[in-house]
Amino acid sequence: MKMRFFALLACALLAACSKVNQENYSKLEPGMSKAEVENLLGAPGECANALRMTSCTWGDDKAYISVQYAGDTVMLFSGKGLK
Repeated sequence: MKMRFFALLACALLAACSKVNQENYSKLEPGMSKAEVENLLGAPGECANALRMTSCTWGDDKAYISVQYAGDTVMLFSGKGLK
C-alpha cells in the first residue's frame, strides 16, 4: 500500500513539473534553433521528417506542443490542452 501511494505521488509531481505548459509555449518564437527549443522543452517525444521539414512533438494526446522546423530553425508551432 505504501509503495502504491509513493508511485501515485511521484506521478502527480512529475505531471505538475511537465515542461509542456502554457508558460513554455509562450516562450517559443519563429527563428529559434532546435537546441533552444530542446533547452526549453527537453527532448521531443517524437519527430518526423518530410520535404526538408521536421515536425517534433512533446506531450501526449491530451496536452502537447508541436514544432515544425525548416532545417534547424522554428517555422511554426502549435499546442493543445496546455495549462
